[in-house]
Amino acid sequence: MYKVLTPELERALRLVQRPVTISTLCKSASETFHHDHQAKPNGVPNIYTPIKDKKTEHSVNDVAMARSLRYLAYIFTALATFWTYDYVRSLHEEWTFLLRSRWNKVKFLYIITRYVPFIVIITELYLTFTPNENPNQCRMLNNIYSCFGVISVTCSDGFFVLRTYALWNNNKIILVAMLSAFLAIVLSFSGIWFTAIATSHFRTSVIPGITGCYRSSRSVQLSMPFLLLFIFALGLVSLTLIRVIHSWRTAKSPLHAVLVKHNIFYYVCSLLISAVNVLMPILTSNSIYHAFFEHFQVFSLAILATRMHLYLWDIDQHARSSDAVVCISMSDMSPVSPADCTV
Repeated sequence: MYKVLTPELERALRLVQRPVTISTLCKSASETFHHDHQAKPNGVPNIYTPIKDKKTEHSVNDVAMARSLRYLAYIFTALATFWTYDYVRSLHEEWTFLLRSRWNKVKFLYIITRYVPFIVIITELYLTFTPNENPNQCRMLNNIYSCFGVISVTCSDGFFVLRTYALWNNNKIILVAMLSAFLAIVLSFSGIWFTAIATSHFRTSVIPGITGCYRSSRSVQLSMPFLLLFIFALGLVSLTLIRVIHSWRTAKSPLHAVLVKHNIFYYVCSLLISAVNVLMPILTSNSIYHAFFEHFQVFSLAILATRMHLYLWDIDQHARSSDAVVCISMSDMSPVSPADCTV
């Protein structure tokens, strides 16, 4: 007489015939529980769902992309906080300048340089924290950010061009040379930058709860625009150092005082930030570092340019309000005639 084996006995015999491990026992228990619930004749729905390994739900690239987007959100929030803090800290000086200074081209340039980064911040925060599954919309928002970013960098460097022009005693030859190089740099920068955006890949995260867009480009495309800015900043630093050495030999003043008077530290900071953006895509392929220093250059150049102008304007106002018939020119902080003063 043969006995019919039940499904439970068959599973037990299979377990005896092969090495027993914890995972095997867990799998067998799961199958038994699933079979028993499906065999209910009373029509009760099966509420059991096998547990899946979450590591297999999303690929490694999906997880890495989600992590990058989360870090980008932290970076943009930190940069927005940094910009807002600087604006609030200099709010009194800035509004004093805006209310008391006369309207001219430099003041208009100051307003653009100072307030365009707010549009950049708003665009980036919207792009980062708004759910968006359309890569084309991400590309459009990135183009908007890039347009205002190029405007901000152009206006910031414009202040350094004007300062260098004043340091050279309004030399027309120096002005024409700087403006020609500046125009070529801006056009080349814009062309390379927007070409890199057009050939970049924009992807969104497939993991729920992760917002924002991810942009990937080749390292050469990311380095070339900032290399142009570095070359231009190096030229401005060289022209300024020539004037510093000339003033130092003529006035026989301490070198540190001459450097401070010529605002060389603003130029050096601008040069170093451009150098970091040139080297970063070459040293690492992590887009987090690229995005951070790229946005940091936009904000820091605007801060350096506007603070340098406020500093010069404040010195000029103090000189005008003094009893002595003396003022400070942008070309050299030494007593000159009132006709050489600038506001």
